[in-house]
Amino acid sequence: MPARILVAEDDRKQAALIRRYLEREGYEAAVVHDGRAALAHARERAPDLLLLDVVLPGVDGLDVCRSVRAERDVPIIMLTARAGEDDLLLGLALGADDYLTKPYRPRELVARVAAVLRRAARAARAEPQRYAVGDLVVDLARHEVHAGGRPVGTTPAEFAILACLAASPGRAFTRGLLLERVGGFDRDVTGRTIDMHVMNLRRKVEPVPTRPRYLRTVFGVGYKLVDPSEEELGGAR
Repeated sequence: MPARILVAEDDRKQAALIRRYLEREGYEAAVVHDGRAALAHARERAPDLLLLDVVLPGVDGLDVCRSVRAERDVPIIMLTARAGEDDLLLGLALGADDYLTKPYRPRELVARVAAVLRRAARAARAEPQRYAVGDLVVDLARHEVHAGGRPVGTTPAEFAILACLAASPGRAFTRGLLLERVGGFDRDVTGRTIDMHVMNLRRKVEPVPTRPRYLRTVFGVGYKLVDPSEEELGGAR
């Protein structure tokens, strides 16, 4: 069955263009033009992916993202005319898996949709595996994360990054390698995007996010996941 995409975009001409490109690639696309309609559609129809414009009438895209993410684990891509880092960080912190800054090419948007759906499908097809690094547990079969015995909610992108690191504790992964493993983002912006996802993960799993015990930065390389009781700090933090 074709993946069902919900497009929430108040610019009707732009929404029609997005829908046309998605349907050309074989997706089933539905379009709404305000935040309340986006919430209602997401709850009633359970689409496979949401494309959310940040600026929507009634309820803005960030609030839609927050509400949907609290209810179910569905991939979300934000569309924004705001290029400021704070806005991008906020969108990712609320649970978005990727973002595109306007203006963008429709083909690029379709490519991002395909990449995010592939990543979500890989997570859903994961073999029954469970990684434990200290008291941080990543359960691939259940698609669950626990830190210190408490459940931790993650976005599909965050879960993919954490699962990749947990599969090889102590190994340093470059940002580029993480991008390849999680099936990620546009190469021009993805290094910073990986950093944002790691920062969000630290807020969720670390006792003190500013002094990470598990998700360590390896300076000049990237990131690694360690067991605090076994790892020697060396040059990483």
